[in-house]
Parts: sequence; C-alpha cells; structure tokens
Amino acid sequence: MRRWFGFPETVNDKAARTVAAGVIAMAVVYLVTGSGWVLVPLWFGFAARVAAGPRYSPLGRLAVHVVAPRLGAPKLVPGPPKRFAQGIGLVCATAIVVGHLTGATPVAVAVSVMLVAAASLEAVLGFCLGCTIFAGLMRLGVIPASVCQECSDLSRRLAAARSATASASS
Repeated sequence: MRRWFGFPETVNDKAARTVAAGVIAMAVVYLVTGSGWVLVPLWFGFAARVAAGPRYSPLGRLAVHVVAPRLGAPKLVPGPPKRFAQGIGLVCATAIVVGHLTGATPVAVAVSVMLVAAASLEAVLGFCLGCTIFAGLMRLGVIPASVCQECSDLSRRLAAARSATASASS
C-alpha cells in the first residue's frame, strides 16, 4: 500500500512554490467567477497531494516534471512539513466546497481569501505558513521529533547553512 500512497521524504521547494501558484490561480478564479467547478480540481489536488505527494495530482506532476526542472537546480526541503501544509490546504478547500454547496458563500469567500494569502506567501516569498505551524507544533511536542528527523535536528541544518555560506564566499 505504501507504494501507492505516501509522501516524499524531501520535496523540491521550487515545485512546491509552483503548486502554490496554481492554487492561487484556482482560488482567484473561484473568487472572480463564483464557479463551483474550479473547486473540483482545487479540492482533488489537495487530497491527492496529502495522500501521495505529487503522484496523483495533475498540478503536482506539472510542477515536479515540467516547471521546476526549468527553474534550475532543485532546492530540497523536508517533506513532512509540506505534507502538513497540504493537509491544512485540504481542510480549507473542504470548507470552501461545503460553504459553496450549502449557500454559505461568505464562508467560502473568506476561506478562499485566506487560502490565496497563504499560497501567495509560499509562491512569492517562499514562506510556508503550514511549515511554520508544523515547526511550532514540533517545538511544543505536539508533533514528535520522529515525524521529521531533519526538522528536529536544527544543529545539522545550521551547520549545512554555514558550510554553504563558507563555500559561496570562497
């Protein structure tokens, strides 16, 4: 079963930012048109990415196999925080769909605006709000360190960053 489902241990940040741009586009189309049809790929994409990373997500596959390779060398980041962020996106997309289908349009619009804001932080600035929440939950002990060894080993990441900086200045 793990072969069909499961999230990658590392993720190309450039692909993640590309996916975020696609999420922005879909959410903005919904906000401008009010068309519920765009919510189908929005919701499915989050569900697919939570379940299996980019494997079953058309937007994820486009980002990983077409767009990100054209943006240069991959920038690998830990996968578990990105999966957590996709889970938050799935909760938001579900709230938007439920709001739209039940006539609670103000709820659907408000959550769509929040989704656009969070995805914009990721796509434009490379700031993953879900990853930041994940890190905070790890610090509080809500998420155990075993979920993401790389995330919990801050000293290793700092040493790698120092090494990269030293190499660049040489």
